[in-house]
Amino acid sequence: MAKESMKARERKREKMAAKFAAKRQALKEAGDYQGLALLPRNSSKVRLHNRCQLTGRPRGFMRQFGISRVLFRQMANEGKIPGVTKASW
Repeated sequence: MAKESMKARERKREKMAAKFAAKRQALKEAGDYQGLALLPRNSSKVRLHNRCQLTGRPRGFMRQFGISRVLFRQMANEGKIPGVTKASW
């Protein structure tokens, strides 16, 4: 389980990236790299990192489900994810 501060920091980065997306795009198209340098660092989309929505785990993130591999396996075994079954052959 990730610290609450790490989850909050990631949410803050997501908000900043969304807020400055249009301005950043306009500056890029204009070629104004001085203006880009003045924007906050956390407003860059590159600084975002996918995290599990429930635990905040940064590694083993499954994009299709939005959760980590560990939580995915646990929830799939409990039958909490619709359409996912354990394979057998």
